[in-house]
Amino acid sequence: MDSITQAVLGASIQGALLGRWQGRKALLYGAMLGTLPDLDVMINFGDAVANMTYHRGFSHSLFVLTALSLVLAWLVRRFRPHPDYTSVRLWLCIWLILVTHVLLDAFTSYGTQLFWPLTTPPVAISSIFIIDPLYSVPLLLAVIVGLLFGLKGRGHAWQKGALLFSSLYLVSTLGGKFMAEQQLEQALQRDGIQAEQVFTTPTPFNTLLWRVVAVDGDDYYEGLVSWFDQAPPVLERLPRNATLASKALAESPQHERLRWFTGDVLRYDLIDDQWVVTDLRLGMTGYHPFRFALAYRSSLEGRFKPIAEVEQWPSGPRDLSRLRDLRERTFDSDYPLSLAELASTLDASGDLVPRP
Repeated sequence: MDSITQAVLGASIQGALLGRWQGRKALLYGAMLGTLPDLDVMINFGDAVANMTYHRGFSHSLFVLTALSLVLAWLVRRFRPHPDYTSVRLWLCIWLILVTHVLLDAFTSYGTQLFWPLTTPPVAISSIFIIDPLYSVPLLLAVIVGLLFGLKGRGHAWQKGALLFSSLYLVSTLGGKFMAEQQLEQALQRDGIQAEQVFTTPTPFNTLLWRVVAVDGDDYYEGLVSWFDQAPPVLERLPRNATLASKALAESPQHERLRWFTGDVLRYDLIDDQWVVTDLRLGMTGYHPFRFALAYRSSLEGRFKPIAEVEQWPSGPRDLSRLRDLRERTFDSDYPLSLAELASTLDASGDLVPRP
């Protein structure tokens, strides 16, 4: 999730558990602690693919954060002891702030390595967008109330109420994901598509309209599903080019890393004699932020060679005015919103490249 959400989540937890003793400082301490796992973005892991796939790694491990919470609780108790609450309560507060950060991240589409150093694939429940006002705003309001009125009485109750509301809302997003998966399954059966992988994720800032993706060899199918739809979605067939690209990328370690990290939900485009790999899970058709050129055609040898220092491929400008179309499509299944049209409008960089 975004940094503001993580900060207000941590602030509300500490405000609820320790606010009656620490006062408004609890909100500050909790906000700082709530953003701690994301400090790994300051580390350069070597190239753009490494920076993407090692983010939410060791710093988001349940094992690491549990050990860290014990150390932090001991340090606080050692140097800033407080006689009115126990060491167990202090440790539980720190642990909950750190653990809820990474568990919330796991509900997004990015992928969180909860069990690092185990090599299990990242957890991406993908039931909430990285910015969701219905989750974040109640926590933000609770923090504001706590700052204005203190953390006794009304201010303390707001922390608990906001945490309860946001937690229930997060659980409710699983219902939206189940709906989207059921609708996608019906569409696949209707169209006779044998999908190798399927992926569902909410569209920006809501959990009413969902994006569904089905990978089938050298093609993938994509559509939109709303809670208000009366029929399974129309799936648009788009080129994936996996077979051609796999030969060119056979020697690329970054490619294997991306396949592991994304569950192979990738698209391949040959652009200016470079194979550009796109993570289809993040963004939307027409604007996918995580794209990487992994191989180039050597002018001397005439074959594709891996790019050693991979950089992120530019994804072009975003046209946020099209969010209105998404809103209209949410409540009207007949609203004329073509994914191909969305692609040509949102991304001027050639995001959808014809099959080579």
